Amino acid sequence: MGSVVKKRRKRMAKKKHRKLLKKTRIQRRRQGK
Repeated sequence: MGSVVKKRRKRMAKKKHRKLLKKTRIQRRRQGK
């Protein structure tokens, strides 16, 4: 049971990371212009 929860947490972390990357990309574009 515990291992399943750990896998879910890893998946959630990956999704959060992707969202952060999108935010940083938008900020970089605004700064470049």
